Amino acid sequence: MSGQPTVLFLSSTHKGDLMIEQARELGYRVLLMTEESQRGENWPYHLIDEFFITPDFRRYQDVINTVTYLARGRRIDLLLPLDEFEVELVAILREHMRLPGTGVSAIRHFRDKLTMRQMAEAAGILVPAFTRILNYDELRAYFNAVQPPYMLKPRMDAGSMGIRKVYDSEQVWRALDELGDRQSYYLLEQFVPGRVYHVDSVIYRGKVVYTSVQGYARPPIDVYQGGGVFATRILPRSHPDVKAMAKLNQKVIKALGLANGVTHAEFIKAEADGQLYFLEVAARVGGAYISDLLEHATGVNPWREWMKIEHALLTDTAYTPPTSRPHYGAVLITLARTEHPDLSAYTDAEIAYRIDKPYHAGVVLVSEDAARVETLLNEYMLRFSRDFMTSVAPMDAQRTGLTG
Repeated sequence: MSGQPTVLFLSSTHKGDLMIEQARELGYRVLLMTEESQRGENWPYHLIDEFFITPDFRRYQDVINTVTYLARGRRIDLLLPLDEFEVELVAILREHMRLPGTGVSAIRHFRDKLTMRQMAEAAGILVPAFTRILNYDELRAYFNAVQPPYMLKPRMDAGSMGIRKVYDSEQVWRALDELGDRQSYYLLEQFVPGRVYHVDSVIYRGKVVYTSVQGYARPPIDVYQGGGVFATRILPRSHPDVKAMAKLNQKVIKALGLANGVTHAEFIKAEADGQLYFLEVAARVGGAYISDLLEHATGVNPWREWMKIEHALLTDTAYTPPTSRPHYGAVLITLARTEHPDLSAYTDAEIAYRIDKPYHAGVVLVSEDAARVETLLNEYMLRFSRDFMTSVAPMDAQRTGLTG
């Protein structure tokens, strides 16, 4: 291609500054579109050539009209989402404008929780027993075959948003009555107690070129719905589940068919049978400062790698996969009672990064010693609970960033 390329980022939440920075370093002209509610966020304006506001990304046709209008006077070469909620919208825009990148059909595998479960199960990957919510005879058969409790999950929301735990079929029927015509946008899944893992990856031309395996201190849904400290850490590479998790992650990505980009996948090791079950995967960078954890501990930031891959594909140039260092790390973050919580009492040398976000307290810990990270993680979770922690209603916490 000739001339300076232009990338348009879409995001309904302030994130992805390093992807924007990487685009500028690669020589792109950067456009950003966000929602009115995000106008006052601390975007890296010095890296953004043009900044656009739209009322609501959920109004797809309005966004399509706006972006195509902008394209009349600007050559747009790349469209990229920074948040989960714009992944499908961007895929629709790409197909409409005939721009490169993952299209609607392929991206749906990584947005629709029902689709990804069906495809994973067809590939021989274990998933909790689930059913679509469509035909009531199917639902009755499911209740007869699968023991409660159940998880009623939105098919398209991000992370733990909108999930309800229900304890018998009668509660399910009442919940479906409340949902009305929206009920087909949900699925029902057996609740599987266990330890929740997440695997964050970089994929180039169908090959997983970087993987890091982490374990949540508490399941994200418990933090999202019940409050507390969100924490996760890189698992010791000698941990018996790490190799199995990395292999399972590759199998999921292959089954769902993502050729290029980044993924954040979640799995659970069931208490009952000790087996690993696939929960969900997203074609985006993990939230809750997981990218900062990976950067400080392994030297690899998924935001930067994603932009480098998109650039290589657009310009037909080589992409060099990252080399990671074998350090360990953890990230902890909680909603705080004050706008700027005082972390001056936290002085350990392993603090690699202090999270600067209003009404949040958080740190990234890094060490060559996995045991040291684990010790500090447990200590800091208790101290954060005492020193900073507060909570808000789950839906009010939608934009807090406390989910992976």
